[in-house]
Amino acid sequence: MRAKKYTPFLYIIPALAILLVFVYVPIILNFFWSLFQWNAFTPGMNWVGLDYYARLFQDENFWICLKNNSLYAFISLFGQVGFGLVIAAILESQFMRRYSGFFRTVYFIPSIMSMTVVGLLFYLFYNPNVGPFNTIVHALTGMDTTALDILGTPETAIFGVIAVSQWMWFGYMAMLLIIGIQKIPDELNEAAVIDGANQVQIFWHVTIPNIKEMILVDTIVCVVGSFKLFDEVYIMTRGGPGYSSEVLAGYIYKAAFRQDEMGYACTIAVILFIITFILSLLQMKVSGSGKE
Repeated sequence: MRAKKYTPFLYIIPALAILLVFVYVPIILNFFWSLFQWNAFTPGMNWVGLDYYARLFQDENFWICLKNNSLYAFISLFGQVGFGLVIAAILESQFMRRYSGFFRTVYFIPSIMSMTVVGLLFYLFYNPNVGPFNTIVHALTGMDTTALDILGTPETAIFGVIAVSQWMWFGYMAMLLIIGIQKIPDELNEAAVIDGANQVQIFWHVTIPNIKEMILVDTIVCVVGSFKLFDEVYIMTRGGPGYSSEVLAGYIYKAAFRQDEMGYACTIAVILFIITFILSLLQMKVSGSGKE
């Protein structure tokens, strides 16, 4: 009997050990290393305490990166989660179920494509010399696109990157929401129809309340992913022009491997971890979900 009592821990310990070694210990070490000045090519570490943190909050480029990540998260809540929710509801509606499998595949395919491929594809798409983007804008709006360079203009570069991410990930978010919608008992929808509810009313009063847990999951994945953003920016703009489209993960990379300031890079990483951790807790608290 005593052996059976401790059997579950035999299954938990290996997973806990992996998390400890690859997640929790690195987080602690990262904070510890942020208190020292050190680099990859010089032995020894010099104690600087919280100096890097003071420097970070006075760093103009850090605030640009934080603004870009925040902008990405805000737009993605509508472009990925919001639009994905609408698509999920339409595909699971009675009149679309016959074609749902085809459209689910079409919308999901971009999310399994290599980010390198997608980044290079849209880098060429936006290119004012060889890409079709300027031609399309001119055809639709009639505006002069001679000087239009989305990725080469500081005011528009980050929006060009954000647009690509919305195209790539809204289908993935929709698939997660479809799973939640499929778990809603048919009796609830039938009762709503009998009561005279139309499709929009069913969406607001039946669908959304019953998939709030999955919406929470989508929201957390979206917001945390927005602050971990790196690939799209690095491939398409390298954070440029200047630092106009730089994000926190890219700034960590530049501090560590371009400027060889490992301690400063660790400081940025600590702040990034704190931001994502707090945002996740706030989302669960505000939504009143996360209990199931």
